[in-house]
Amino acid sequence: MWRTDHTAAASRSSSDASSPPLRLVFWETTAGCNLECVHCRRLEVSRKLMKTDLTTAQARQLIEQVAAVGRPVMVFSGGEPLMRPDIFELAACAKDTGLLTALASNGTMIEAAVAWQIAGAGFDRVSVSLDGADADTHDRFRGQPGVFDRAVEALEHLHRVGVPTQINCTIARHDKDQIEAVLQLAERIGAVAVHYFLLVPVGCGLKIARDQMLDADEVEDRLNLIADLQCQTALQIKPTCAPHYWRIIRQRGKQQDQPLPEPHRRNGALHSLTRGCLAGTAVCFVSHRGQVFPCGYLPVAAGDVRVQDFGQIWRTSPLFAELRDVGRLTGKCGQCEFKTVCGGCRARAFHRFGDYLAEEPSCAFEPSRISRS
Repeated sequence: MWRTDHTAAASRSSSDASSPPLRLVFWETTAGCNLECVHCRRLEVSRKLMKTDLTTAQARQLIEQVAAVGRPVMVFSGGEPLMRPDIFELAACAKDTGLLTALASNGTMIEAAVAWQIAGAGFDRVSVSLDGADADTHDRFRGQPGVFDRAVEALEHLHRVGVPTQINCTIARHDKDQIEAVLQLAERIGAVAVHYFLLVPVGCGLKIARDQMLDADEVEDRLNLIADLQCQTALQIKPTCAPHYWRIIRQRGKQQDQPLPEPHRRNGALHSLTRGCLAGTAVCFVSHRGQVFPCGYLPVAAGDVRVQDFGQIWRTSPLFAELRDVGRLTGKCGQCEFKTVCGGCRARAFHRFGDYLAEEPSCAFEPSRISRS
């Protein structure tokens, strides 16, 4: 069953008082991009700006409405956000409202002069994608030679002008043995964080899922490695689209409710999201057209900022209300003793079962309730 109709669930929508704090808003500033990556979550990527992108006026309205909900981090993503000619104007607008801002780029457009513009716009952090620790691995995955070197140069330019940087790395079969090497690269070039993204089979990623998706046991192994590395580095490490990581951390600590070890608690506002799937609960995604989704990988819309107030969508969406209630999870996730700290990836569940409340298909853990039955 494809869960796309929320009319019947309207009576269960969350109230203003019960909606959780909004922590991160990813805004897809444009679907336009200068690359055509084989794992992109989009299918309709264009090498130019899209006519359906929010206008400057609409974008300003979105920023103001987000700021009215709280003080989340607003991530300017894409596509490639630096393709928008008004990107620095909009970043300044966000800063004026008091929002923390981040820029998510492929790095290929960040030359020295652009790095100075980014610094002047006041971005609190810039993430650059590196899907491997060397040029051969990254460039083959990205489908274009030379992009690894340009991304590394971008990180170096940003470091020189004092902008905190983060490496975003997609973990799949092509680079599953380079996790530690990516961290070492980040340390050498002065990045402050590495976020490891487990591949989600959506958009162009569907085409490579059969060959590139890790199986559940491989995921478990790689997440345990990341947990080991977290305790060996001063950098901020965060597995993303890998909610079972937080179950693993609790298991390694022996007690589900004990506080996280210090390396998993530090790092401030930009790294304070220490639980599993946050889609619709602390995070949401606004598409270049203005549609609001739980995350960039779960293609079920909660509303549209072109016709609705963003705050109303966040507070009252029946879709978000369902995602915020872990008691509605089914399958293994519904019976799991770690569901409140993990919750399973709702996007992978939707891809596999057509139901975003179904069990996480990339998890090897067997809940004790199932094991005893």
